[in-house]
Amino acid sequence: MSKERTVLTFYNVTGKKRKFHLKDINMELQPGFIYSLIGPNGAGKTTLMNYILEEECQYYGDILVNGINVRKDRVKAMGQIGFVSEDHAFFDNRTGKQNASLLGMFYENFSMERFGQAMKDMAVPENRTYKSMSRGEKLKFQIAFAMAYQPCIYLMDEATAGMDPVFKLEFFDMLRNLIRDESCSVLMTTHIMSEVERQTDYVAVMEDGHLGEFKESIEVE
Repeated sequence: MSKERTVLTFYNVTGKKRKFHLKDINMELQPGFIYSLIGPNGAGKTTLMNYILEEECQYYGDILVNGINVRKDRVKAMGQIGFVSEDHAFFDNRTGKQNASLLGMFYENFSMERFGQAMKDMAVPENRTYKSMSRGEKLKFQIAFAMAYQPCIYLMDEATAGMDPVFKLEFFDMLRNLIRDESCSVLMTTHIMSEVERQTDYVAVMEDGHLGEFKESIEVE
């Protein structure tokens, strides 16, 4: 990978005293790619996501999102991240449009027009309550919500686990559309090797809190 603007950077990140923590993590992710982390349960994949997203995580080193230090300017950094996961909390009894209107105010660059267009493009009704959406519709809604504030990095924690094979193809088509203009990248965790080989650009293996070097997916055996 050539040196250019980075959307997510870890500099010597090591966790403080916790049962599960990262150990001397270094990485620089550039825009325009789908990156994947692969490894068994307990390897540290979700922990890595948590270090970015959760304020209470204590660690040495630095995490930068689009050049913004997560600890020094957390609000601005979080505005550069789109998080997609089954664990992502929204208001169950509110519609997609109501959720966007209520939560979008926390993002400086949020646009209801962009949100509405993304929902339309993905064929998800804006006026359906979040709890009544199918799993696929919830994932699409979360992507549409993130697209409305144009993050530089999309974080997806085991988002494809249990996904229908037909929808999975559609899902990766959506991700390719997201990164097409090279303004952002996707970092996803998965334990499914076929996804790494066919659908992602770069892959790194996590084991016991350690992160291996990112390599092109075609090089993975």
